[in-house]
Amino acid sequence: MIVGFADNALLSGLLGDAEIAAYFSPRAEIAAMIAFEAALARAEAAEGVIPEEAGAALSASLSGIMPDPDDLIEPTRADGVVVPGLVKWLREQVGPPFSSFIHWGATTQDATDTGLVLRLRDVLLALEDRLRELTDVLASQARTHARLAMAGRTRSQIATPVTLGLRIAAWRAPLARCLDRLAELRPRLLQVQLGGASGTLSVLGRQGPAVLGRLAHDLGLGASAKSWHTERDTVVECANWLSMVSGLLGRIGSDLILMGRSEIAEASAGKGGGSSTMPQKSNPVLAEVMVTLARFNASQVGAAQAALVHPEERDGPAWSGEWLVLPQMAVATGAGLAHAIELARTLTPCADTMRANMEIGGGAIHAEALAFALAAQMPLAEAQGLVKAAAKETGGTLTERVVSRARAAGHAPPDLADLDIADLAEIWIDRSLNGA
Repeated sequence: MIVGFADNALLSGLLGDAEIAAYFSPRAEIAAMIAFEAALARAEAAEGVIPEEAGAALSASLSGIMPDPDDLIEPTRADGVVVPGLVKWLREQVGPPFSSFIHWGATTQDATDTGLVLRLRDVLLALEDRLRELTDVLASQARTHARLAMAGRTRSQIATPVTLGLRIAAWRAPLARCLDRLAELRPRLLQVQLGGASGTLSVLGRQGPAVLGRLAHDLGLGASAKSWHTERDTVVECANWLSMVSGLLGRIGSDLILMGRSEIAEASAGKGGGSSTMPQKSNPVLAEVMVTLARFNASQVGAAQAALVHPEERDGPAWSGEWLVLPQMAVATGAGLAHAIELARTLTPCADTMRANMEIGGGAIHAEALAFALAAQMPLAEAQGLVKAAAKETGGTLTERVVSRARAAGHAPPDLADLDIADLAEIWIDRSLNGA
């Protein structure tokens, strides 16, 4: 399968992920398919489809052998898939009298899809471990900074006070839900593929379901109700999950970029990258890469969904299109998670700057609170109009200007309740982290 950018020596450390990419290497792909062939022989022997001695001999013979992937390049180019060349090589290595029972009743797609699922099982385990680590780190950071007040921003403008902990909790919550989604996805995705030439497993006849069940148990996969050669919804669901995780990581990266802007400077994370010409620069490289990988996976998920258009009993273009997309999406997700963990661990807020930014415009951040306080003595629309007019003035704080206008209009000064945003933030953070 194709991993693409992860093979670029210059970019692999930035955009790639060696651990995840290894599952899509030629050797890993071939090993997974050989594991399928060995397990198939054992299952068929147990059900009397092939001689019992053939199953034992093939299980032993196929253990630990590996062709040179370069020797399969030309057969794959000719056949459009790896399996025919691989099966031919396996039969040559094993030799008589049992070599003809290799791949008995199966088809290329059975070996390829089951091999993919075996590797995706390990990939998803690795990604889950990282995702759990990230959500744990974010939970800790949310608690640590639960009461650190800062300016909340909507549509890039200062809105009302929030806390850094509340923002971090908002990063974490959907990622935690992705763990739930993964648990739901696994049993649908991790199912053995065995259908034979056109999905009916006709060579095995009535013994087909029993062989499928044994094969699934042997490989630690689910036993599908039937072959899913053209039913690509679970593969696409996996791609959707990868894209969702990447997108949520990109959201964190985007926030970190904005919080670290020179004129905002509310937080920093990671080491930062240098410039070739500007000594003062500390570019948010990893945060930028998280955004890049999120955008990449968002673009690739459409290509993955195109595989749903899989006509008749097998379609070459729809099927092979997955080979281009899934490995790169998995690698991008792995890289994004690794970067996010590093940034989450090193997130360092600047409380002084946060306080200063909340005073921009004479404390305009308190406009909503002032309007609702005045609404105790006048219609809300009138109160909002008074505060809006005061916000356009200069001199003093917004609160002082609102008090002056209220008195001039014959109203008492607004009674601002002593409500600490940090108290509210802690309530919402606790609810979020406790799964409320």
